[in-house]
Amino acid sequence: MGQIHLLAEVHGQRLDQARQLFFERGATPEGLIDPVIIRSWERCRRFGVGEGPYLPVAESLDRIALKTEQDRNRYLLQQGRPIMEHVYEQIRESGSMVILADANGLLLETVGDPDFVDRADRIALSAGASWDENQRGTNAIGTALSEETPVAVLGGEHFLQRNAFLTCCASPIFGPDGRLIGVLDISGDYRSHQRHTLGLVRLSSAIVEKRLFESIHARDILVCFHGRADYLGSPKEGLAAVTADGQVLAINRNGTEILGIRAVDAIRRDFSMVFENSLASLVDRLRANPQASCEIRVNGRTVHVQLRGQLPPVAVAGRVYDELPVPRPAAPRAEPATARPTLTLDTLNTGDARLQAAIDRARRILGRDIPMMIQGESGAGKEMFAKAFHNSGPRRDGPFVALNCASIPETLIESELFGYQGGAFTGARKEGAPGKIQQAHGGTLFLDEIGDMPLNLQARLLRVLQERSVTPLGSTRAIQVDISLVCATHRKLREEVARGSFREDLYYRLNGLTVTLPALRERSDIRALVAKLVAAEAGGREPPARFTEAALRAIEQYGWPGNIRQLFNVVRVAIALLDDGESLIDESHLPEELFEAPFPSAAAAASPLPNDPWAAAPPECPAGSLEEISRQAALRTLEAAGGNISAAARQLGISRNTLYRKLGRSG
Repeated sequence: MGQIHLLAEVHGQRLDQARQLFFERGATPEGLIDPVIIRSWERCRRFGVGEGPYLPVAESLDRIALKTEQDRNRYLLQQGRPIMEHVYEQIRESGSMVILADANGLLLETVGDPDFVDRADRIALSAGASWDENQRGTNAIGTALSEETPVAVLGGEHFLQRNAFLTCCASPIFGPDGRLIGVLDISGDYRSHQRHTLGLVRLSSAIVEKRLFESIHARDILVCFHGRADYLGSPKEGLAAVTADGQVLAINRNGTEILGIRAVDAIRRDFSMVFENSLASLVDRLRANPQASCEIRVNGRTVHVQLRGQLPPVAVAGRVYDELPVPRPAAPRAEPATARPTLTLDTLNTGDARLQAAIDRARRILGRDIPMMIQGESGAGKEMFAKAFHNSGPRRDGPFVALNCASIPETLIESELFGYQGGAFTGARKEGAPGKIQQAHGGTLFLDEIGDMPLNLQARLLRVLQERSVTPLGSTRAIQVDISLVCATHRKLREEVARGSFREDLYYRLNGLTVTLPALRERSDIRALVAKLVAAEAGGREPPARFTEAALRAIEQYGWPGNIRQLFNVVRVAIALLDDGESLIDESHLPEELFEAPFPSAAAAASPLPNDPWAAAPPECPAGSLEEISRQAALRTLEAAGGNISAAARQLGISRNTLYRKLGRSG
């Protein structure tokens, strides 16, 4: 017992040193505490946790919103509740509680000792609160989600001092498809920490994963395997779900580790390609005694195998058939990728702090079943951000399907989104057509301007997201879909919900992670962005194109009502105006609008930007100056030529570049 107290005292001393180094001196406390904790502290500092209004702690969900999230995570709760109760029985009256959270750190359900639960309520450690790192700082739930590994956070290791009375141990829960879907946590008073708590929570999360796998694939053949026969039936066994005709549908993390393969190398492959044995012969060997196991050789190692679940009655010619086979929906075929995508979250980052924050937040949910909502002005690059997010995650080789809900007539958006069966309506193609949802199977569906989706379609979309299946127009057959969902809007959806124009339940279903993209006029990296656009547009042009300092200043000072889309067009036109052998892009190559006060948007008129260089009227040229007379003559000639630059230049007897210089000169 004395040794335990000594270890706790040493840990406390090292922790005090680590906090002093990190929080007071800004140094990295390497060697003093677990590197997992250091990485989490660094993330929290980058997110601005506890630093004024930036990323404030979110309020807990109300009862209706929490019920919506619990319904969304019903499978996790169904399989997790019995394990939570069993774990609580083991730790009852220890001043602790058991918590089940979703993949976003939202606490779905808790059970614990009343005295500790009361203390936990004071810091919002209760159902309906989010304990993601960017909300609560370093804590076992949020850090386990970020690191995707079991984590213990003891006392002062919590980023926020108000949580230092806690000791928390959490372990992530992965779904049958290998994606992170939640986390199981045991939290208690720091003074009553038990050394074996982390082991208990790891084992419990593994049991939840096993129950989820067996529940989801209850109608399939379950192939259970391990290198040791006595591990069959335990949480450590490998599990593979296989169809009656031998296609591998899913394999758990234990299974990939035991076989020494990746999940992608097994899923949708034939059983014999993964296990190097015929499924039919295995069924024949184990049919007489379903409780028995047998040995097979896989990748040069001996594996003990047992079959459970819906075993087929007949094996024929090496293939297994059910008496009533159930057809499975085929995924739309994606074009094979020829090269790794170049647009990623990393390539989007050109130095702006607000964009960096959005990228960091988005990167943390890559590969997780968490919808993302992108907010920002029109033209701020929302679709580009969504595509970069898709290309940065595990679905990069799947399709990226985009639909702008505001650009398609209401009468057509339903068939575009959900697809239709042949003859479903007048003008429909005879063979029918898959909708955007079905086309995105295995990849990412991007719904731009989701706030403009009609109310009746919002209800259908919610049903698709809850049931993971879509029913085309004119059909009664539901088609299973596996999609990652990214939405975007320039609207404030909370206000739309209050007005009744957007469904509240769909809002909470979509609002997994929200990132806000800064408008171009607010960004600090415009020069770097221009350089990137020039490199992309000019390609191998010789000599290389570049902007003069005066031209760059004009670009930085402009208000950019059209955002990145407008900047891209300006760069393209400027490069196109360069003569052969010319490389410098100066003010004469820039459009006239960059030197005039832009039409103010409604938002800008209501709330002008501080220190806006366009707030004051530009100085007027003397009425009789030669420059202004020349400019006006050039404008009249250009107008008479119908805007044709070449024709106007010929009439004036000057080159196109000279004409552009006259037009671009402000006097």
